[in-house]
Amino acid sequence: MTRKGRRLAIISAAGVTLAIAIGLILFALRDSIVFFYGPSELTANAPPPGTRLRIGGLVKRGSLTHEGSSTVIFAVTDLKHEVKVSYTGLLPDLFREGQGIVAEGTVEGPSLFHADTVLAKHDERYMPKEVADKLKQEGTWRNERSARAQ
Repeated sequence: MTRKGRRLAIISAAGVTLAIAIGLILFALRDSIVFFYGPSELTANAPPPGTRLRIGGLVKRGSLTHEGSSTVIFAVTDLKHEVKVSYTGLLPDLFREGQGIVAEGTVEGPSLFHADTVLAKHDERYMPKEVADKLKQEGTWRNERSARAQ
């Protein structure tokens, strides 16, 4: 075998080995890959019940109800469609109506979702209290109203 032939054989073997490794990694991770949907996508392309996924959107105002001591039902909306979410457990401190959230769980029906994890998202203007206090002391604090006026 010539030098060029050996080089080609080594490169081909490395490519096949890499393809097999990637295939095995994807096969091992197939159960832990969770897809993200918005309420409109979930309504339009409803996956079969029992499918594990994440949904994200805003908590619809007026939709928050408590059932029992730790079960909460609310609607997640993208201002076009909404999905009813049930969750049992403690909600994050930032959770409130009108707030952005991401819920991870399973689909129970076309517009019904059972979450086992709820994450509340803060907006991009979030600032820790200590930093805001320091800026106020220095006189460089700009609240939302003064920022919008400029």
